[in-house]
Amino acid sequence: MSMKQRSDYTFKYNKKLGRHGWLRLTPAYSVKLVQELLSNRNLFEDRNFGGGLILDPFCGTATTGIVAAELGMECILYEINPFLAWFGTIKSLNFNSIELHDAFEKVTKDLAHITFSEQSAKDWIPPMKNIERWWNQETIIALAVIRRYISSEWGEPGKYGVKNLIWVAFARLVIETSAADFNHISVSFKDDTQDLTNNDIIMLFTEILSSIVESAKESINGKAEIILGDSRFLSEDSAKFDLVITSPPYPNRISYIRELRPYMYWLGFLESGEQAGELDWKAIGGTWGSATSKLSTWKAVNDNLPSCLLESCRQIEAADGKNGKTMSQYVLKFFDDMFIHLSNLRKRLNDGAEIHYILGNSSFYGNFVDTDNIIKEMLYTLEYSSVNSQIIRKRNCNKGLFEYHITARWHNV
Repeated sequence: MSMKQRSDYTFKYNKKLGRHGWLRLTPAYSVKLVQELLSNRNLFEDRNFGGGLILDPFCGTATTGIVAAELGMECILYEINPFLAWFGTIKSLNFNSIELHDAFEKVTKDLAHITFSEQSAKDWIPPMKNIERWWNQETIIALAVIRRYISSEWGEPGKYGVKNLIWVAFARLVIETSAADFNHISVSFKDDTQDLTNNDIIMLFTEILSSIVESAKESINGKAEIILGDSRFLSEDSAKFDLVITSPPYPNRISYIRELRPYMYWLGFLESGEQAGELDWKAIGGTWGSATSKLSTWKAVNDNLPSCLLESCRQIEAADGKNGKTMSQYVLKFFDDMFIHLSNLRKRLNDGAEIHYILGNSSFYGNFVDTDNIIKEMLYTLEYSSVNSQIIRKRNCNKGLFEYHITARWHNV
């Protein structure tokens, strides 16, 4: 039987599942996959997990944390991107139903009387490069007016409060009124921007907010805490974990920053392309802007990386005289960072802890990077035990690209 693409293991499965469908992130994995990992793992069989703590060191849209919390469990997540850390926090909160109702009624009433005029000094527009690729001028002005209303009446995004759901709805409005085309692993653009009236935009915003408010009424019994931090190092504290379920970025040059830019600019989490490049450089697998140029002078930290990784990097460098060296450095840095992460992770694991990583392989100039074998060799080097991997789905039409479930255990020496 041939391996299937299993769209039910991707973000597509999440789109109509309450909080999980508030905003999309193409590389995100599905609620169904996390539920299966939580229900099928060995940990439930050989210990009482009632008080156990779950870790997701690559939070993304907080799928792991929300699923665990919905099942009454406790999960801590790390995320280096401030927008995703904010968004994950908002997704994990419980809200008062009366406050939800009152906020929706106020926004609906206010928007019915909002005035769309020519851009004024009060209407801030984000300094996005090539912003006209995303929206036409009329839509940009309409979004700016709505943003000004939200900011003046509700304040800027914060950690707590119903106001944040209004900002989530605005972020969703930003992407749904754009020319972004998601029929691809990452964002691309349609030939023309959408031609929407101001009334169309108001109606769409109201529909989005209504859907978000309704799903926010469902309470979460467990707890998901998102920490803004670097997954390579993890903060030193007393919390230790029995289970890790996560899906890091893949070594395929697909940048979160590229897809997140409209949200981050419009909500004030990003102010310049330089800032975006710096954030991507700090993230594992980041490739946006200056993150790419810095690869030319970067040097690996670890001197015991797997030989199969070094051979892949040599092949990639030799395959293309113009960009081969840069891509080779990119792949090497990705796994060097992952080695640092897996090494430091050991300090935060209880004896017998399980780790579950969902990762994909990649290809550069016809040379495959065998992510699963490289990660497995790293785990053996770092003295993890019971290391294993299996293919869980085919990723696209390329016969050689797959997604793997990599597992291991940690035993304190």
